[in-house]
Amino acid sequence: MVMDINQVFEAFNSLRVLVIGDVMLDSYVWGKVERISPEAPVPVVNVQKREYRLGGAGNVLLNVQALGAEAIVCTVIGTDSPGDLLKNSLSTKGLNCEGLIRSENRITTIKERIIAGSQQVVRIDTETDKPINKTESQLLVSKAKELIPSCNVIIFEDYDKGVLTAESIAEITDFANEHDVPTVVDPKKRNFLAYNNTTLFKPNLKELREGLKIEFNVDDPDELKATVQHLKETLNVKGALITLSERGVFIDFQDEIHKLPAHIRQIADVSGAGDTVISIAACCVALGLPSKSIAAISNLGGGLVCELVGVVPINKELLKTEAKKLV
Repeated sequence: MVMDINQVFEAFNSLRVLVIGDVMLDSYVWGKVERISPEAPVPVVNVQKREYRLGGAGNVLLNVQALGAEAIVCTVIGTDSPGDLLKNSLSTKGLNCEGLIRSENRITTIKERIIAGSQQVVRIDTETDKPINKTESQLLVSKAKELIPSCNVIIFEDYDKGVLTAESIAEITDFANEHDVPTVVDPKKRNFLAYNNTTLFKPNLKELREGLKIEFNVDDPDELKATVQHLKETLNVKGALITLSERGVFIDFQDEIHKLPAHIRQIADVSGAGDTVISIAACCVALGLPSKSIAAISNLGGGLVCELVGVVPINKELLKTEAKKLV
């Protein structure tokens, strides 16, 4: 059945999307500087406001939710106080925490930004990128298998922080394929070559070059096409969606190849654009949309969030309005 834009955006509301990966907490501390510390030549920031936001795969969850779908988290975090804050943030946003696993052996990733006026003074990262242990990995896989049969699509959201390992990726992917649940991947460097047999693989240009350890001229259509074909064959994936920043997107999926230009926009901040693209692409794959539609709507969404400052989820109504103009 061919769906029009209204039907597509209405159908997003019926989806259940499982997001597996590294969920983090972003902390923002705003203040002002009026003096230099007597202890060291550094500014003293007098704190005026503190805010916690979902980061990493948490932003993908928020984007999926913004599209109207049910976003289900599957991850491992610590039993520490940042873990409490993270769990509270997930619950406050109304996200499904059925797949949230807490471990005494792991610290929760928190990235703290100290901002004086409009200037970021320093960022403090409290994290580990050590892979989760065998027990934690078995718990993650078990929880994923419990949830997959009721889901319409899986997003692997990998930030190289250790929640996803080659073994767990393979086991979850095999189980998903057995249950005909598509898998959409946002990779990073460490596990780049571990996502065999997935449905749609979405690296950006830098990740594609580093992951395959290959140099090519992205402006040469034949070289780009050959590189993506090499990626598909290496991983035995059904399709690949490559985000190319100002050059737009390239998709090779469903026996079709399309390269779509970027939309000319007033770029304010590119942070989080990849999270928006993967969220939209996954929901479109779940609905069985044609490859060109998947690329076009995802590309549009990624451009829209770049017009806003900071990491913000997509505005569904704005996306729908813009998508109608495209059609």
